[in-house]
Amino acid sequence: MKAYHIHVEGIVQGVGFRPFVYRIAYEHDLRGYVKNLGDAGVEIVVEGKDEDIKAFLNDLKHKKPPLARVEKIKKKEVPPIGFDKFYIEKSSSGGKGGDSIIPPDVSICDDCVRELFDPSDKRHMYPFIVCTNCGPRFTLIEDLPYDRENTTMRDFDMCDFCESEYKDPLNRRYHAEPVCCPVCGPRYMLFDNNENEISGDPLKKAAELIDKGYIVAIKGIGGIHIACDAMNEEAIREIRKRSFRPQKPFALMAKDLETIESFAVVGEREREELLSYRKPILALQKKEPFPLPEVLAPGLHTIGVMLPYAGTHYILFHHSKSPVYVMTSANYPGLPMVKDNEDAFKKLKDLADYFLLHNRKILNRADDSVVRFVDGRRAIIRRSRGFVPLPISIPFEYSGVALGAELMNAFGVAKKGKVYPSQYIGNTSKIEIFEFMREAIKHFKKILRLRKLDLIVCDLHPLYNTTKLAMEQANEEGVELLQVQHHYAHVASVMAENGLDEIIGIALDGVGYGTDGKTWGGEVIYMSYEDVERLSHIDYYPLPGGDLASYYPLRALIGILSRVYEIDEIEEIITKCCPKAIESLKYGEVEFNVALNQLARGINVSYASSTGRVLDAMSVLLNIAYRRHYEGEPAMKLESLAIKGKNDLGFSIESNGESINVESIFTHALESNASPADIAYSMHLAIGRAFGEVAVEKAKEFGIKNVGISGGVAYNELIVKTIRKMVEANGLKFYTTHEIPRGDNGINVGQAFLGGLYLEGYLTREDLTM
Repeated sequence: MKAYHIHVEGIVQGVGFRPFVYRIAYEHDLRGYVKNLGDAGVEIVVEGKDEDIKAFLNDLKHKKPPLARVEKIKKKEVPPIGFDKFYIEKSSSGGKGGDSIIPPDVSICDDCVRELFDPSDKRHMYPFIVCTNCGPRFTLIEDLPYDRENTTMRDFDMCDFCESEYKDPLNRRYHAEPVCCPVCGPRYMLFDNNENEISGDPLKKAAELIDKGYIVAIKGIGGIHIACDAMNEEAIREIRKRSFRPQKPFALMAKDLETIESFAVVGEREREELLSYRKPILALQKKEPFPLPEVLAPGLHTIGVMLPYAGTHYILFHHSKSPVYVMTSANYPGLPMVKDNEDAFKKLKDLADYFLLHNRKILNRADDSVVRFVDGRRAIIRRSRGFVPLPISIPFEYSGVALGAELMNAFGVAKKGKVYPSQYIGNTSKIEIFEFMREAIKHFKKILRLRKLDLIVCDLHPLYNTTKLAMEQANEEGVELLQVQHHYAHVASVMAENGLDEIIGIALDGVGYGTDGKTWGGEVIYMSYEDVERLSHIDYYPLPGGDLASYYPLRALIGILSRVYEIDEIEEIITKCCPKAIESLKYGEVEFNVALNQLARGINVSYASSTGRVLDAMSVLLNIAYRRHYEGEPAMKLESLAIKGKNDLGFSIESNGESINVESIFTHALESNASPADIAYSMHLAIGRAFGEVAVEKAKEFGIKNVGISGGVAYNELIVKTIRKMVEANGLKFYTTHEIPRGDNGINVGQAFLGGLYLEGYLTREDLTM
């Protein structure tokens, strides 16, 4: 008889791993035990015949549960003890700083959906139905090991029936920590706007209220949603009015895939993503004609939609006449999504007519993730529910925190060759978001057993709240602080995900503080383990009023035009081509004249190489968007117009290898008699060609085969596809990211990667800030 001690690390908690081990040990006639070690993974001891142990180890690697991810298996032979059978032992807290990974929240599985609608099942129509293979995880977990007492389910004592399933190793609910039923589990309650509870079936009545045109706040897994019938234009407009979101696209939840296919184009990859256990919001191309109200996503060619991912959603649609709901985060612009019952009544009273709330605490807020397919590949826009806290591997073993960007924030915690990106945090310039970030960092450090940090990494911008927090924490904890330039971190994220050691990186976005104090956003960068160098960029253009240009893109337009035209000529152009842009300014013509005067005299003018502001400026010239109501709005609406273009007008952008002069596309546009769609289409192609040509030229000059793109503009289909085709046509490899968000939501991983390069001595502070 042989005996082995086996240590498994990875996603092995909360995914049915211990009952799986029990079953395969039982099948191979082995004795011993399996035990959760908290943050240190899972411990297994097996005794039996050598051939049976080999078969067991093979199954351990190749037959693991669908949600499990085995990162590492260590085994050593030990003396047999003489176990009489195989046991599942009580978990221990571990505490050795191992690499056990907390699983993300997982959408309801098919087995639970079948039981949900089975009248003979004890959990028939019970919205909190779960098993080992599905249900909330991250949003419930307070600490490791992942046992019920370390989750918010500790408030609900199991009944005898649930406990019998929980303790049966051969049952699908064995050690499913959120397991419950109508007898012992959480329950929903329906309230009116005055906090009066409404009697009857709360979910059935909520569905009826939605059908009647009311707005209902619905508490789910990671927070509260605001819901209404997506076919009711009056209700949609009312949500816009109450939530102060006049233009921002609303996310939808559809009853089933067939419903989605009635209003959106769904390819095979999109279908797989919609049906995945993550159930993200997926931005899909609208069908023409679009059968739903245009006010759902005004001016866009895409619509964001997800499928039901909890029993609650399935039951609501079961009772509802409408097959599709608006399902948007319950918050006002710039504030965190509301997750607690008390806050719902306080903060959403003016937004919702009714409140469908449950009595289970949500410990960790988690917005719905948002995904889009760009040039045929997945591009994560917002990485949150369903993804978090799964890690990204980096080749550096250190402990640290990377605080991410100011907007679209997520921080990342580095530990033992992995970065654990947080859930979506948001705009950290808002005090409520900033406090949410502080608490989330504390929680991540706790569950990852991160006691001593080697490094804190943050952005180079001196005024960001993330920078101030990094400085504060570095000082309090006596930890070294490293600041890194924004676009360097974007490029580093591409290197991190793709395992590259050098790249010509294209970083295109709206804003990032440059090493020279100017606003960057149209960059070609060489990066390797030994060097970082800014090779080329959009030639700086003036922004009268500075950051105001990001809200009123007319300011960016007149700044770019000032590189070609005189002030009186600019005034004439704007008055003739886009007079409504002047009206859109807060102070109308007075403000317009002040901005022109700022340009003429060089007062209160900043300088930028931002691609995002260039796209915004063209959206004004073509009368597509005059104000930014949400992040990326003018550029997104311009892309939606460009998608309709059919003729490439051959717009050219001059470049000398070091600077890219974008003003020529505006002179082309002003001289053209083509349709706005063709002008927008041609502009996108011109930008793609300009950056593609420079990147290919620099790659050949440096003898590099890798070219990549990151930044918010890397979600633009036309620009990305144009660059990729040029890169591949020249025999080079094209890279971007598919696990890490391309925009600012993913910058923390790039920061952590650069932190590793710094600690290993490859790069200096000067390399990352000069």
